[in-house]
Amino acid sequence: MSNLLFLVLIVLAVVFETVADISFKFAHLANKQIWLWLGVGLYTIGTVIWAFSLRYELLSKAISVFTVLNLIAVILVGVLFFQEQLSLLNKVGIGLGVLAVILMQM
Repeated sequence: MSNLLFLVLIVLAVVFETVADISFKFAHLANKQIWLWLGVGLYTIGTVIWAFSLRYELLSKAISVFTVLNLIAVILVGVLFFQEQLSLLNKVGIGLGVLAVILMQM
């Protein structure tokens, strides 16, 4: 049960921080401060949720899983919504990150 709760909290934190990253991108593209402050607020919420995940997992595992999942989410958003390109080396790195999360959960 605690492993499931940990994963739910991590996924929630990743969602908040990914949306915050999108807000920061919009702040840059539209040059509007409202997007910047929305991003700061969402990052704060995501960080608090991540901190609660530490009740259920070791710090080293929690930060590793969170970082890789956040990286994957932001890369997907960049590629799908902002038409950013990935090199072969980037793709290999993403694959290794996914493998790392799988191995951390075993």
